[in-house]
Amino acid sequence: MSDDRLHPETIAISSGRPDALPGAGLNSSISLNSTFNAGGPINYGRTGNETWEQLEAAISALEEAQSTLVFSCVMAAISAVFSILPNGAPIVASNEGYSGTMALLKKYHEQGRLEVRFVDITNTDEVIAAMKGAALLWLESPTNPCLDIADLPALITAAKKQTIGVGVDNTFATPLVQQPLAMGADIVMHSVTKFLAGHSDVVLGSLSTNDTALFKRLDEARRFSGSIPGPFEAWLALRGIRTFPVRFRAAESNAKQLVARLEAHGKITKVRYPGFGAVISFEIDGSADQAEKVCESSKLITHATSLGGVESLWERRRRWALESPSVPEQLIRLSVGCEHVDDIWQDIENSLSVL
Repeated sequence: MSDDRLHPETIAISSGRPDALPGAGLNSSISLNSTFNAGGPINYGRTGNETWEQLEAAISALEEAQSTLVFSCVMAAISAVFSILPNGAPIVASNEGYSGTMALLKKYHEQGRLEVRFVDITNTDEVIAAMKGAALLWLESPTNPCLDIADLPALITAAKKQTIGVGVDNTFATPLVQQPLAMGADIVMHSVTKFLAGHSDVVLGSLSTNDTALFKRLDEARRFSGSIPGPFEAWLALRGIRTFPVRFRAAESNAKQLVARLEAHGKITKVRYPGFGAVISFEIDGSADQAEKVCESSKLITHATSLGGVESLWERRRRWALESPSVPEQLIRLSVGCEHVDDIWQDIENSLSVL
């Protein structure tokens, strides 16, 4: 961090605020307008909104991005990226990752819309070898739900030498851990629903970039698809960002303590944790049905799909048909919340006792 750059904790609190004019409110207001008087910067509700812009400014500040676009959900965001690629464009992507992205890539590959080269993202040589002639390298690190790590600096550098576009899903790591744009990536994506908003009450996605021409193309994709965010959801997410670093660090601290306890537990065969963040995946010594029973037995941890909220959640990921078949059937993904770590652990222990 440069001497003149604020720390993330300060950026999260201070960015995306109204101008500090005498008598002005400290917090952003919710702009519930679809129609605007002629002659101003916003001409219609599908092309802009004051509340979106403040959220976009906050995410840009956190990711050190020139510009950010917020979308109605993360699938709208990733769809916008793929939509600007020509038919048949080659893409290099992980063979395992967020199930929504994986399902969309597989669909486009089968239809011939895109040529997708699926690779083991942890094998840097394999990924680089697959890059020849590609239009886009799409990275997710850590991956969801197995938490595999890619060598982002090496892969981004190799891609840029071949003038290949690079996009990174930064949802799990967040800008508190890594800033892919600073490494040379062209696009950073977030499921804003998760850690940034952090209260399990909004569904939003975002794309950030430092490329003005690319931003215009993505903005056009958002406008023409109509995948715009609601002002109220944007306001909730902006409010959530104010406490994002505090929440993330608290949950991360809990996660690190839980990893040590899980690794010592006799009914756990494997613990997956990249060394940072608030998501842990672990495999039980048992069947898929038994893993389901563990999740169903919790009293404090909510058995649900999602992650990044203040509350702890877990689920067996292979219960979903879209999940990659390489994900172990007995793998449980735990999104660690901000409850007291001893209470979370007691609930885990009690739930594992059904095995």
